[in-house]
Amino acid sequence: MLLPSLQLLTPKTPTPLYLKFRTSHRENIRYLKAIGIIDPNAKPRNLPSPQTVDQVLATINFLKSKGIHDQDFSRLASLCPQLFSTNFDTSEIEPVFDFLITDLHASVEESRGLVVNCPDLLFSNAEYCLRPTLEYLRALGVEKLNEPSKQKAFLLNTRVEKLKVKIRFLRSIGFRYEEAASFCARMPAIFGYNIDDNLRPKYEFLVGEMERSLEELKEFPQYFGFSLHKRIAPRHWHLKQRNVRIKLNRMLLWGDERFYSKWK
Repeated sequence: MLLPSLQLLTPKTPTPLYLKFRTSHRENIRYLKAIGIIDPNAKPRNLPSPQTVDQVLATINFLKSKGIHDQDFSRLASLCPQLFSTNFDTSEIEPVFDFLITDLHASVEESRGLVVNCPDLLFSNAEYCLRPTLEYLRALGVEKLNEPSKQKAFLLNTRVEKLKVKIRFLRSIGFRYEEAASFCARMPAIFGYNIDDNLRPKYEFLVGEMERSLEELKEFPQYFGFSLHKRIAPRHWHLKQRNVRIKLNRMLLWGDERFYSKWK
């Protein structure tokens, strides 16, 4: 809840109005400092005007009505300062909240988590960006898109064409479309990986150096989630020196202590 004195921002009579407004403004400034909108060490001459504070509080009230908490505002102000500018209109972001509740079927708390994890989501066009992405991901079979995680938030904020690039990569190495779709549904983190710096080098190491088949990759999509230089390659060389060959999941999922004590 905002401070009760904020109700005095719209006074009814000129005289008491002035004194009440001055008191309310000071309290509002303290509140905005407390939630991270205003730098606590800001000098008096750098503080916003009453009109600006009024605008910022209107935005805060709107965001609170959508489930945003006081502790979230510092992050939002840091990553999306335009939210709290004097010319910002909350009607610009209301369609995004409608999309999260109506199309994504996210709860208020889930919507909050998605927005806080990826504030840029608020500035995506619901009709031309978010809905097409949601439909595409659902068609692939990606589940729990309303999960308030950083991965799901950034995934929803990814354009369809960028998602299709990963499908095309998988098809280029031998996947059928249905297999590529299923692979991505099981490992949606793949949409956040760079092809040239991540996916392709790991695939080439898998089939070239490790002499593994594409079928093994299909069985274990999580392979792409491990570091090539810190986990995949060192463990491969360790096993090769001992003339041991095991399934990818056993090779990569085990912790270091268990893995290296098993194959000394």
